[in-house]
Amino acid sequence: MKGNRGQARARLQELPPVFTYRMATEAGVAKSTLYRLRDQGFIEAIGRGRFRIADADLPADLELHEIVQRAPQATICLVSALSRHDLTDQIPPVIDMAVPRGHRRPVTESPVAWHSFDPATFTVGRTELQLDEATTIGLYGPERSIIDAFRLRHLEGHELAVEALKRWLRRPGSSPAAILAMSRDFPNARPALQNALEILL
Repeated sequence: MKGNRGQARARLQELPPVFTYRMATEAGVAKSTLYRLRDQGFIEAIGRGRFRIADADLPADLELHEIVQRAPQATICLVSALSRHDLTDQIPPVIDMAVPRGHRRPVTESPVAWHSFDPATFTVGRTELQLDEATTIGLYGPERSIIDAFRLRHLEGHELAVEALKRWLRRPGSSPAAILAMSRDFPNARPALQNALEILL
């Protein structure tokens, strides 16, 4: 029995600091062993079907860990992405996350506003944010985030998009030609973006 627990603990060390029940079982940890390790204090339950290794540092972005574990393609977008890029002073009350249209929106304990984006353009401008050495989550880059703000200005407000564009234009290396080139994939955003650029430049 002790040998089995030792093997289970060794397998847990292969998991990220925060993991799901499914990740543990896929790593070869039996359900009964997992809950025994929890009862013995080797791991801690931090949510529905989610655990952390007890002696591991708790990640700063615990909510993002939950989101990416439940929806691997999820990508930080809109106000949340603009905030990450310091392109708005707004502090979103929920985390704006995009998934490809047609994909399931998981139930999360974290406060999430789910958005469905066109699968054909879902990866345009998509980068990754490193959460820990083993975990990343999708994050739209500054240009794509600005384009989305113009594209969805009926939801977020025209002022958000214009202010984000102003801040971005003040940064060294910002290229109006590059953002206009990216906007070709988003015809609903391009005219408003182009008009704003003509006014601001």
